[in-house]
Amino acid sequence: MRAPFTAAALALALLAAPVAQAQSAAHPTQDSGGMGFSGRGAAEHLKPQDVATFAKQIERSLAAKDARVAIVFRSGRPRKDLPEGIRYTHGAFWVYGETTGADGKTYKGYAVYNLYQGDGKSLPETESYLAQDFPVDFVAASQEDDVGIIIPSPEMQRRLANLIASPDYEKLHVHSYTLVSNPFNAAHQNCTEFVLDVVAAAAWQTDNYAQIKADLKAHFTPTVVHANLFQRVFGPIVDPRLNLDDQDGDILTADFDSIARFMHDNGLQQESYVLPRADAAVANSQPVSN
Repeated sequence: MRAPFTAAALALALLAAPVAQAQSAAHPTQDSGGMGFSGRGAAEHLKPQDVATFAKQIERSLAAKDARVAIVFRSGRPRKDLPEGIRYTHGAFWVYGETTGADGKTYKGYAVYNLYQGDGKSLPETESYLAQDFPVDFVAASQEDDVGIIIPSPEMQRRLANLIASPDYEKLHVHSYTLVSNPFNAAHQNCTEFVLDVVAAAAWQTDNYAQIKADLKAHFTPTVVHANLFQRVFGPIVDPRLNLDDQDGDILTADFDSIARFMHDNGLQQESYVLPRADAAVANSQPVSN
């Protein structure tokens, strides 16, 4: 069995990772999400034609399930470099509707709603912002040949679509960014905690952030990452993006599996599954154990 992944090891791995750029209308960004760097490395994992093909495959999978809203997760780091039990580093909402392409024309398709960390230039790395991009942007940053997908229940899809289109969506954004944020604490946020907060707001139909955190404390079982006291103290010195002052005892975070379990256990999802890239080595979709 692999040794527990530590905060200091995470920070050191981040420093060794190449910086990548993702495009958005607001700021160029290092595309980071929950549990570590999720950007596109200098050595591309997917060729451009594979990116487009895989993006279309995901869209077809969602369309076949009549998904107006889905939550999709990718890994921006090779899985061998992630903590044991963590499969993905970045999650975002995919919403079907009319989108405007680069040519200025309107198309029917999925738009992707993300939380991204700053690039350290136009926005500090310890802050984040919300951005909408497209399936190819999402897939281009993947360093693995699969994505995790949660299809919310039809009622949750309706609520999520309405929430994402409303001013309340931005009210749920905490600008202070840390790589491993505590889902029960309002001090910082990463992309996976943001996803969880939006899901919770839609489920309980409230924009009261303090109430959302209290309800999550009662109903959500987080993912635990172990780190000893020395690593907790010195990890933030190694990488300022790894701020642990919202953690107390075990390091807690939200990821694909814990969010999928929460939605399953509370009747908020239709299904969750792993979708392998069709021309990759893995043959079939793998169901999530709830």
